[in-house]
Amino acid sequence: MRILFLIDLWDPRIGSSVRQMYQHAACLRERGHETAVVSTDPNRAECGRRTVEGCEVYLLHSDYPPRLRSWVALRHHSVLGPLREVLVSWRPDVVHSHLIHTHLSYAALLEARSVGAGVVFTAHDSMTFCYQKLDCFHGGRERAFAGKDYRAHWAKCIPCQRFRFRPGRNAAIRRVLEETVDRFTVVTNEQRIAIRANGIRVDRTINNAIRIGDRAPDQAQVAAFRARFGLTDKHTVAIGGRLHDLKGVRQVFEMLAILRAEFRDLRMVALGKEEVYRGFQPYAAECGVDDLVVSTGWLDGLDLACALAATDVMLTPSICFETFGLMNLEAMEFSKPVVATSFGGCPEVIRDGVNGFVANPFDVEVFAERIARLLRDPTLRAQMGAEGLRLLTEHFTIERLTDEFLEEYELVDAQARARAFEARMLVWYPLKVATRSSGRGERSLRARASTAVYRRASRRPWR
Repeated sequence: MRILFLIDLWDPRIGSSVRQMYQHAACLRERGHETAVVSTDPNRAECGRRTVEGCEVYLLHSDYPPRLRSWVALRHHSVLGPLREVLVSWRPDVVHSHLIHTHLSYAALLEARSVGAGVVFTAHDSMTFCYQKLDCFHGGRERAFAGKDYRAHWAKCIPCQRFRFRPGRNAAIRRVLEETVDRFTVVTNEQRIAIRANGIRVDRTINNAIRIGDRAPDQAQVAAFRARFGLTDKHTVAIGGRLHDLKGVRQVFEMLAILRAEFRDLRMVALGKEEVYRGFQPYAAECGVDDLVVSTGWLDGLDLACALAATDVMLTPSICFETFGLMNLEAMEFSKPVVATSFGGCPEVIRDGVNGFVANPFDVEVFAERIARLLRDPTLRAQMGAEGLRLLTEHFTIERLTDEFLEEYELVDAQARARAFEARMLVWYPLKVATRSSGRGERSLRARASTAVYRRASRRPWR
């Protein structure tokens, strides 16, 4: 089977979901399937064809002001022509769409359907109905941050987006998804609830996964990492991914202010771009914890493995809807307990009291106490870390994810073949009638019917 992935980001170093896609593609190739990726890059010089993680990648140029995303994300004209060329030349059996809400655009799904491919769409976030990271659902202080109003509505979206609000955006996305997507998957059950609340069909939950490899560093490498960042003999907590207000960075500073009274050797490792963290430094100083924060910059490979191995407790304190949190799995791989947000799908990965704790990050004192329990008790940390590794190996491996998606691919490929057969029949039967009534040769009429329009309607017109 030939599977083509669509995703806006292509570099596996800059996103967990991108790394997962390449790991999934590698697993597919190991099973005898062919894979390729269509992605985008703002630098025209970087565009073209290349190989990444053993996978063929086609990079299309896309660069525009982010404020226009709600318009461009529906139909990005500059990428559709090159995308169409790749689809026609590569001839995929299945197109699997991941993140396309910024550059490739939802119109890419129409192009995939037009060449007769089966289409799988995986939602990794809330962008099918929200303009950004979903953070209005909990109702704020008025509802004690405990609401679950996932439905998008102009009365909520206009004050949030103001001039970026695009009337009809969500209806247009729903229409494209209905017309083009054979199977719509999500990564957690809570995400399924949120998306269905906005009138979008969801077919299946397929949890995210990682490939459990041999990347564990040895003790000397971990010790060297600790020494490099001043973490030797320190209690360490870590927060990773794309640092952002909605990821709960400010709440973590408030937690550190509480924790430092008991843990004077505490350090928080910020695993993200250093220039982004610098934007949070004034608030860290205001909370009196700027001396506790160690910004490592963006890490990957062995450095990231050392950082995870050197961490005592991983934090996922998002104040927005955290769809899954792949960093949770990466911590579990290194037998690290996690204290995670109660918002979104994290409670389906971090089981409260089993492989970590779940708490509301707005309740800073309670969240800090969960962290303190783990920092006080190395035995509890070890037990929860071991449970996390067990859950990872049982439920969140890339092999399991590949098995489940192969079931989806077989379904959509069968649906695509059925559509191709119906398209042939729609052409053949009228031609048969016309042949009998006009006396013309059937072969001549069939040849005349083999037009570009007919070929566009059927991917396999002569099979």
